[in-house]
Amino acid sequence: MPTPNDHPTRRVHVEINGQAVVRDVECRKHLTDFLREDCGLKGSHLGCEHGVCGACTVRVDGQVVRGCLVLAAQADGCRIETVETETPSPRLKALQDAFIEHNALQCGYCTPGMLMAALDLVERRPDANREEVRAWMSGNYCRCTGYHAIVDAVCAVLAQQSAGRFSDAAQREDTE
Repeated sequence: MPTPNDHPTRRVHVEINGQAVVRDVECRKHLTDFLREDCGLKGSHLGCEHGVCGACTVRVDGQVVRGCLVLAAQADGCRIETVETETPSPRLKALQDAFIEHNALQCGYCTPGMLMAALDLVERRPDANREEVRAWMSGNYCRCTGYHAIVDAVCAVLAQQSAGRFSDAAQREDTE
């Protein structure tokens, strides 16, 4: 007879930042916990654990998700992207650099989720204006910056993109 500490597990096969990963996980473990505890990827943070704050934002098969609302078992067979990728896309690298240049990170707790949300914006809405950037990023909470520097950083990357800094090949690579 199972004891209260026995929890059903499931083997998951995922690709995380381009690396194949196979692990047995508790069926009730959230994706963020799986990334942090089982895979050693500490970039995704748990803030509210209700899908509200955005600190746990990652991409699953190219779609932005809140890692605290997705079970690791649900990601079986999926491609997961986190901010810790060893080979960031040109746009992610530009966003990371712009966050530093514009002082868009202070305590850093929200930064990984902000970067993943900003990457999604840059790829999906390359013509976004400042107000649209602010509205898009409002789903990720930051208690330190007041968003001004974050919006500045994202707008700077949008301007670089508009000026042709990123080639069509890099754009295809970013969205695949």
